[in-house]
Amino acid sequence: MTEDGEDGEDGAPDRSGPAAPTPGRSRPRQRKQVLLRLDPAVHDALARWAADELRSTNAQIDFLLRRALKEAGRMPKEAGPQPRRGRPPREQ
Repeated sequence: MTEDGEDGEDGAPDRSGPAAPTPGRSRPRQRKQVLLRLDPAVHDALARWAADELRSTNAQIDFLLRRALKEAGRMPKEAGPQPRRGRPPREQ
């Protein structure tokens, strides 16, 4: 829903608002969520490739998009680094 209580153009709720920060910690950069429609054969090929490189399918798509942007000279300067693989470090 938008600020006025309405759903987005496609009827889906708008979830782009900021998340509540955790007290005493800096808030990590929010990652954009997108719905991606793929041909099932393309998705299967991506999933196999991702498994070969020990990545999730989502991480593989992110990796490939970043590589394509960099090769095309279109990577935004303000783009954050690629998220680290594996579990986040334990808080102490």
